[in-house]
Amino acid sequence: MKRHPSGLAVGIMRGLAATVVLVVPMTTSADSEQARSQVWDIARGGQLYDNWGKVLGKELPAETHPAYPASGKQKGEATWRCKECHGWDYKGADGAYGKGSHYTGIKGLRAMVGADPKAILKIISDDNHRYTEAMIGRGEMEKLALFVSLGQIDMDQHIDRATRKSRGEPGRGAPTYQTICAVCHGFDGKTLNFKTPETPEYVGTIARENPWEFMHKARFGQPGIPMISLITLPDTTLADLLAVAQTLPEK
Repeated sequence: MKRHPSGLAVGIMRGLAATVVLVVPMTTSADSEQARSQVWDIARGGQLYDNWGKVLGKELPAETHPAYPASGKQKGEATWRCKECHGWDYKGADGAYGKGSHYTGIKGLRAMVGADPKAILKIISDDNHRYTEAMIGRGEMEKLALFVSLGQIDMDQHIDRATRKSRGEPGRGAPTYQTICAVCHGFDGKTLNFKTPETPEYVGTIARENPWEFMHKARFGQPGIPMISLITLPDTTLADLLAVAQTLPEK
């Protein structure tokens, strides 16, 4: 008797066929290869913005950055991280860092969206920023410049600044969290503790307390560890991911 494939088998075969259709252009088209490479560069640049020392396996300078305001509350190596002055939301004094322990009064980067990366590269290495090629190699600086020009998003579209709550939907974000993030963070978000047993910090803690940091790290990954970048997912999907993370335990 002739046997017909099950519905599941048919679905798998159709999925494989669809995959072939999608994969072939990606491996044969020069345009696709170039676009994919630039996305990788932007993601790398986003990590450099976060903490270039961890990305490159280097120690950040121990002395406070010469351009860091004397009125600022941070000292030493922390002041050499780009995010320390310009913020996780890229708005500097006009954003989440407009007050509190990270306030510097320094403006953000939003005006640089779409700017020529070559011009941004000159700013990164100017007498004010003082990043040298001995600190960050030329190629890595170019990636950082690409992030500044092409990698930023307007986080106010996805996060309510007053409440810090995501504008996304937890129900839509649950499948993404459970099939990607939970592999490392656990189904309840408590597998990885970033601090101590006495004062734990989980992914749910960060999602509630600093949703802008969550969004940045979700898009670009965590420097120094093999965390994937989700930059190729729609920003609205990441807002949904943030929404479900904000339902996870804080302690």
